[in-house]
Amino acid sequence: MSSVVSRPAAANSARALAHFSKLLEFETDCWDVNHSIVNRRKDFILLDVRGEECYANGHIDESINFPHTRINEDSLSKYPMDTLFVVYCAGPHCNATEKAAIRLAKLNRPVKKMIGGVMGWLDEGFSLLSIE
Repeated sequence: MSSVVSRPAAANSARALAHFSKLLEFETDCWDVNHSIVNRRKDFILLDVRGEECYANGHIDESINFPHTRINEDSLSKYPMDTLFVVYCAGPHCNATEKAAIRLAKLNRPVKKMIGGVMGWLDEGFSLLSIE
């Protein structure tokens, strides 16, 4: 008798490899972002795509508050076209990252989502900054 986990059967190894490799083209995680910042290897712009009040209450160091509704060609004009943007929001219950990523992709900008958002960041034991 099989479980609901094993139904349907897992993909074969070649399909699994292709799928999980492809995910890394679209996503990064909190640990990798933190590691890049701490080791001064940040080759991306980290965008907090939540509203200003949420950002003020707590955000990731070195992030820029850039609500997804404000992402447009003019607001990005100071960044070279090949700038990689990493977007995050509150967490898995928030779809602002997808909205921001769609806007960036429509503008032909490289983009990745930081999975977990603020909740994931805190779950990893990292701290937030707040604007006093």
